[in-house]
Amino acid sequence: MKRLALVIAVGAFACFQAAGAWAVPNPDTGPGCGLGKLAWADYANQKDIAPQVMMATTNGTFGSNTFGISSGTSGCTNDGKVMSQHQATMFAEVNFENLAQDMAQGQGEHLASLATLLGVPVEYQPTFFAMTQEKYTKLIQSGEASPVAMLAALHEAMAGQPVLAALPVRH
Repeated sequence: MKRLALVIAVGAFACFQAAGAWAVPNPDTGPGCGLGKLAWADYANQKDIAPQVMMATTNGTFGSNTFGISSGTSGCTNDGKVMSQHQATMFAEVNFENLAQDMAQGQGEHLASLATLLGVPVEYQPTFFAMTQEKYTKLIQSGEASPVAMLAALHEAMAGQPVLAALPVRH
């Protein structure tokens, strides 16, 4: 019985080694970027399981991989772009409460940022701000208070303003 177990173990080891020899080399040296990648960068054999697990665990524990990718830090690179058709939506979702407040006042840095994301030139932004204040209750409907509903109402309101309707507005 011991002999059979030894033969199986040797056979499995041989197959495992052969599979490794036929594998296509992977230039990746671990789980991407982030604090984990930086902390374990000096480890000699980064393709070994232990450093990759430590990199991934460190990134997962601190959320640094996601932060690094979105900010271009911690050894991560990006072009800093969010797909243009989603920029205004993402901004509105993250800043919805601040946007609602700025629209009620007809001014504010969040509203100015949204205007820029929508492609409203600086010279037309006062018109845009006044329009958002004037149509505040329609833009921020109490029954449908959501960023997507607000942006849809905003685009509709802009289409009704001659100066703003002529702009090539981004969505």
